[in-house]
Amino acid sequence: MSRPIRALLLAAGLGTRLRPITLHTPKCLVQVAGLPLLGRWLRQLEMAGCEAVLINTHYLADQVEDFLKKWRSPVMQIITTYEPELLGTAGTLLANQSFFEGATGLLIHADNAMEGDLQELLSAHKSRSNQCLLTMLTFCTDNPRSCGIVATDSLGLVIDFHEKVDDPPGNCANGALYAFDASLLDHLSSMSPWPSDFSIEVIPDLLGKIQTWHTDQLYLDIGTPAALTQAQALLSPIL
Repeated sequence: MSRPIRALLLAAGLGTRLRPITLHTPKCLVQVAGLPLLGRWLRQLEMAGCEAVLINTHYLADQVEDFLKKWRSPVMQIITTYEPELLGTAGTLLANQSFFEGATGLLIHADNAMEGDLQELLSAHKSRSNQCLLTMLTFCTDNPRSCGIVATDSLGLVIDFHEKVDDPPGNCANGALYAFDASLLDHLSSMSPWPSDFSIEVIPDLLGKIQTWHTDQLYLDIGTPAALTQAQALLSPIL
């Protein structure tokens, strides 16, 4: 019997790089191809068979709550958790680890956008080797200095990682979208102190235990006005 799928959708960020657009609109509600970024991910999670999604909020949280009250999903439970102070990606995951009990988890940043099917990532995660605690989506980037760049071995395991360095050794980027199970949460809980930053504290600690799933389809970080313009020109609507 397959495990249920549950997702943590990170939507609490301040969106400082996307100003002035985000002065009055949270980044996750910026419109791309007919839907707010948050709405795109909710549709994609529904299509992937996700049974429940947890969305963290902080900046302009009332707007996010108002949007979600109007969103109707016949197949997926939507829950929010407000963070008075931002906990960081790993911190939010650990603070809500009970949400994932008995489930396969997805960890997604709502300010990214992708074409393609999350089921392919989940299938890759299901067939991972026993040593892997995490499956990471990777993609080729035109701007490697703005991304975390990964090096992999012949099996596709991450063996080196460079987070936003001036002279990155390649252009295979971490998409900051992950599939995981209880083994990852157990590992993070055993770290002392608990980590807060995923890229700086968690990934370097898991070298050799992260499987990659590479997508050739469009994958974008909607972090700047220029990136938003690109996304609006290239991304297809999700019906």
